[in-house]
Amino acid sequence: MLLLQYHNLLIQSILTERFSPDNQPVSIDQVISDFDNVTYHISTPESKTKILISLSIKCFNDLKKYGVDEVLEREYGPYIVNPPEVGYDFSMVVDLEQLPLELEAKEALIEKIALLKRNALAAPFEKAFAQFDELAVEAAKSSLDLSVPEDSGADVMSIHYRDEESIFIKASHDRVTVIFSTVFREETDRVFGKVFLQEFVDARRRALQNAPQVLYSQKEPPLEIRSVPGLKASDDIGFVTFVLFPRHITKDRRENCISHIQIFRDYFHYHIKCSKAYMHSRMRFRVAEFLKILNRAKPDVAEKERKTASGRRFGAR
Repeated sequence: MLLLQYHNLLIQSILTERFSPDNQPVSIDQVISDFDNVTYHISTPESKTKILISLSIKCFNDLKKYGVDEVLEREYGPYIVNPPEVGYDFSMVVDLEQLPLELEAKEALIEKIALLKRNALAAPFEKAFAQFDELAVEAAKSSLDLSVPEDSGADVMSIHYRDEESIFIKASHDRVTVIFSTVFREETDRVFGKVFLQEFVDARRRALQNAPQVLYSQKEPPLEIRSVPGLKASDDIGFVTFVLFPRHITKDRRENCISHIQIFRDYFHYHIKCSKAYMHSRMRFRVAEFLKILNRAKPDVAEKERKTASGRRFGAR
């Protein structure tokens, strides 16, 4: 399912084809749109053997405050281009004549480039997990009681990744809270969304006690983010809260946790649209069945005898 992938399959397909030694270098100029106002540009402006990959993401200025430059330097250091392509926030270039010789290394490079959006959005999560580690150590040293004030912990990090929607991340000594604000344009979306999120809560109660706690609120924002300046709250906006406890963000689980939680909004609205499409298809099916029943219930209309003005019947000889 393409929507639920956290790496761009189209970029992966293009680079796999271009990196193959069986293919001759060709000119490329392709723009790729992704979810959450993200745009890629893959081109060969200087030479057919040098592929320029550029990324534009709406919240890049927010990400810069939370260490995205360090994360991208760590992941793509030797390939980074400064300054980036005009109109884009980040650019990197790959020289086809200097690719790794091993097939595994080539595939690893392709996958890393396809994860460009994921790695950029990972910066605030990595910072929050680092803050969690520091706060947990400080809490252990000072022997703090578990009843910590609600406003304790690090400052809230805000990532305005869509026009009217944001991600808020707050680290505390015993948890990391991730809050998504999401806009429901229609009343039916609110109904489907509430039912869908209730399943998250019920699933945790029934069989998945180790899953993160999921909370949903509407109109009133969660307590953790009420002090955030410029926060909007209305009937059209809902807030989905994930509470990540220490067992969810152990060292070996953090990367997987980041990859999955940052695509929750797409996952959520995708299922709302699928639910509406299924309901509409069932409604159309029922209407078609009712029409068949009505057509079968129509009585046969007997043909009326037709006469001329003189009284003769049509067809009589």
